[in-house]
Amino acid sequence: MLFAAVSAVLFSLASTGMSQAQDALERAKSAGVLQVATEMQYPPYDFLQGGQHVGYNVDLFNEISKEIGLKVEFTDLPWSSVLPGLEAGKYDVVAGPAAITEERSERFRFLVPISESQTTIMIRTDYDGIAKPEDIAGKKIGVQRAATASKELASYAATLSEPPVVTEYVDYSQANADLAAGRLDGVANMSNNALYAAAQRPESFAVIAEGFGATSYSSFLGRKDDDSKALLDLLNEAMLTIKHDGRMAKIQEKWFGKAQDLPDQGPTFE
Repeated sequence: MLFAAVSAVLFSLASTGMSQAQDALERAKSAGVLQVATEMQYPPYDFLQGGQHVGYNVDLFNEISKEIGLKVEFTDLPWSSVLPGLEAGKYDVVAGPAAITEERSERFRFLVPISESQTTIMIRTDYDGIAKPEDIAGKKIGVQRAATASKELASYAATLSEPPVVTEYVDYSQANADLAAGRLDGVANMSNNALYAAAQRPESFAVIAEGFGATSYSSFLGRKDDDSKALLDLLNEAMLTIKHDGRMAKIQEKWFGKAQDLPDQGPTFE
């Protein structure tokens, strides 16, 4: 009896050790699921339409799922909570997407670039107070909290004779609603998002032609650790396959209106 009890304890400890030794890829394969976090208020990448999650990221992850043989499960969170949750190990990868920046590259590993964009201003079609970026001086401008456009707006505002009056929002649906209601003069967003929003409501919104700030590449990202390496290597390989066989370009044409000529690797920072 004593021998049997000791054996059971040893087996339990060995099983626990084996479980802990599994890396992120092995855990995902065991579950048959890739856990992906995103914010479903960010068209055309992720948003709800008729109660269904749709967008560029959804279509791209559908193709990734075919390549890696894992089901994709999305978790919807406010953007300000997504990256902290990734660091805490609550999911495998972030869809976002996130702009590839030096600061983020120090904390996370980015995969193949999936889009490029620049910060721009969306206005109401009946408003002529903003025709070029510098016209936002002194104007009421909305932007999403913790987004790349927020940082670009702050940097650009510092160069103007008068700073804009900036209001930060949890998501762009709220900012766009305030713009339509006349509570804002403009909304600062990345060009792909702004152009899509304006295309959905051409009677209400327009995007000024000139952008500001750096042209940035965006991608999915994961944790920058040994535990995640094999999984992210697999995802990167799948995304390169999808890019090179033309599937990514077709998805871009569907959601951006045109395909984008993107590098196989994002910018690196010394």
